[in-house]
Amino acid sequence: DIVERRHLKVKPKMLSRQTCEKNCGKNLDTCSCHTTCTSLANCCPDYKEYCVNISPYSGSVFGGTDFIILDANICGSVEFNDNINTVGYVDDGGTGHCISPLLYETGWIPFEISSDNGTTFTRAGAWLSVHTGKLDSKFKAILDNSTKWQYYGTPNVGGALEMTWNTSLVRAEKVNIELWGYRETGEPYTEYWLGEWQYLYSLAKDHPNNGSFSFLPKPAENGFSSWELGSVRVSSSSHPDGMWNVQAAWTEDHALAWHLEENFRKDSAGWALEKCLAWDKLENQLPNFLSEIIDCPCTLAQARADTGRFHTDYGCDIEKGSVCTYHPGSVHCVRAIQASPKYGAGQQCCYDSTGAQVLTADSIGGSTPDRAHDWGSPPYKKPPRIPGLSHWIYDVLSFYYCCLWSDNCHYYFKHRPSSDCRRYKSPESAVVFGDPHFITFDGTSYSFNGKGEYTLVESLEKKLTIQGRTEPVTETTNATKLSSVAMREASSDIIEVRLVSGNSGLEVLLNQKTLSFTEQTWMDLNGAFLFSPTSTNVTVMFPSGAGVEVRQREGTMTTTVLLPEDFKDATLGLLGNMNGDAKDDLVFSNASIVQNSSNPEELFSFGASWAIANVSALFTYDSEYLLETYYDAPRHDTSFIPVFLVPESPDDPLANQAATICSGEGSQFCRYDILVGRSPGIGNATRISFQSHVSLVEDLKPVLSCGWLSPPDNGKKEGTTYLQGAKVRLSCNEGYNLKGSAERLCQADGQWSGEETRCVASSMDTS
Repeated sequence: DIVERRHLKVKPKMLSRQTCEKNCGKNLDTCSCHTTCTSLANCCPDYKEYCVNISPYSGSVFGGTDFIILDANICGSVEFNDNINTVGYVDDGGTGHCISPLLYETGWIPFEISSDNGTTFTRAGAWLSVHTGKLDSKFKAILDNSTKWQYYGTPNVGGALEMTWNTSLVRAEKVNIELWGYRETGEPYTEYWLGEWQYLYSLAKDHPNNGSFSFLPKPAENGFSSWELGSVRVSSSSHPDGMWNVQAAWTEDHALAWHLEENFRKDSAGWALEKCLAWDKLENQLPNFLSEIIDCPCTLAQARADTGRFHTDYGCDIEKGSVCTYHPGSVHCVRAIQASPKYGAGQQCCYDSTGAQVLTADSIGGSTPDRAHDWGSPPYKKPPRIPGLSHWIYDVLSFYYCCLWSDNCHYYFKHRPSSDCRRYKSPESAVVFGDPHFITFDGTSYSFNGKGEYTLVESLEKKLTIQGRTEPVTETTNATKLSSVAMREASSDIIEVRLVSGNSGLEVLLNQKTLSFTEQTWMDLNGAFLFSPTSTNVTVMFPSGAGVEVRQREGTMTTTVLLPEDFKDATLGLLGNMNGDAKDDLVFSNASIVQNSSNPEELFSFGASWAIANVSALFTYDSEYLLETYYDAPRHDTSFIPVFLVPESPDDPLANQAATICSGEGSQFCRYDILVGRSPGIGNATRISFQSHVSLVEDLKPVLSCGWLSPPDNGKKEGTTYLQGAKVRLSCNEGYNLKGSAERLCQADGQWSGEETRCVASSMDTS
């Protein structure tokens, strides 16, 4: 039992008998090599030597990042994922350095280090491989005016190209500037379909490592211009040309317009059309992936609220000024987080300034689905699931062929049409906030101030478990607050989010190990994705589409759970049975229903019944306090009796503040947290959390769509919104008369009003 081993009491004299060599993550008989051993003070003496920490802990999926081994002066041969080797070195100061390899996957990659030239690998750690699009620019070589690089050779685009890099990324006085190409070979959707990086040629050798390089590109020789996707690498001149897995700075992967054959420069549009037609022919032969991808949310509000299934597309972000290069007219795009199950396809949804979806049938700026998900998808490593690169091959280069280098977008949109939202179903949401107050998926609200560890959501069918831990607000108040949430879906990693000491932010633990977000805000995990843009804001996303948002406000945790329609009638716990019927939300763990939901004692008994069992606990017990208070004690503390009712005393010094802060719907929760919890700050945070949940529910309200309406042949339409109440006006070109309806309204039944609109040539109109 993991928890029991964490509670190991160590006899100091016996520590020397056991070692962490090849034992990282384990609890041994006399000492521990588990990540919790530091805080529990029961580590084996050689724990830091064999269970290594590194800095930095993350870098580009392309590799080449130099990272140091903390607390050790060794880095010989390094093996990543049991089969990829790089060679490290020890610097003049005795610090061990390792080099990250080029990988075809993102996420935490285990590695082992050998100190005997690869004979045995005894030290263990993990490296975070990051999609290049999600990597901070300071870790990349930068293409100055990247549009120029990718349009080079098209009309009026020429001249010198420039790139820059942070010189500290490459430890060398002289560098080589190399072009590497990427392609995918073999028959698609077979075991022979493979991705391949290859060194092509050098743009410069022995160039001073001064952080910049410019050159006048020319068509590549020796057949290299057939490589249309790649990246420029800056690495030390001391290495042979094209040597793999050396310290390097890479540019982002990009369309290699600047080195394409002379025929491209002579007639780029004609060259691109030929490529576009070849792609069109290929797409006609490939399986149709459109039927298995999720539909888009109908509105921008829905898209931003459905955080379990959709996340901001970094190429079009309203929070960063809506620089939407590939989607003119849009202000924000999101991508479906999960790739489709069979084909690894992706969905993208874009919206205009009114919040309406932008469709390719109306605009070149419309959203497009992807044969290969931009972020890749487990198990990665092979097309179409290789992060970023497969997407470039099947969805982006073709956009250049058909839309950007030539004006033939109709071919592209034939295979990548925007998905409308007629099949989209909003998720349901539930929340825990303040001194904990609960609003279930079906809208039942109540308070439960038990002290212990409880089941918030359990879905046996979907294998989702979300647990919450509560602790007293202060030592002198008879009210509790949520202090930790732990979760898991099926065999995923266990993720725990808890208040840090002092309540100043949130701490995230991955399988009992504290995570750092100093380098990355997004992490691909085993069976989950994690996003933490600030220390007070964490979102966890699972393959089922379930999302968990945790926000720290005024020393309390607000936890929102979003579940898609698939969870209907499949949830238990303190957040109720998600089925649209509030009457069966408050169900004891023995399946009996709360008889009087206005009786606080009965509600307290209901909450207590959902205390978790030791064997099912997902929490980390990495301090004597947690072991004594929760692990070695009953999971529901029967000795802790909270104040059930808000005392109404005009003499209470906080009464005026409660009256000022708490008003309107939900004010009873705010008043409890001020008058019982004795904290106006928490009361105000509770008011904000309640209002935020009300807004979330409003944003997620179902919206009816009548679907895209086409303009008549030889006519046009005015209006590109297709939701209930929207009007579309139709008219005919000069020389044609309109038959049918000139205006059509999207009705409550999901149908357009009126009759089909036709434009008849005036010379043929006999009416």
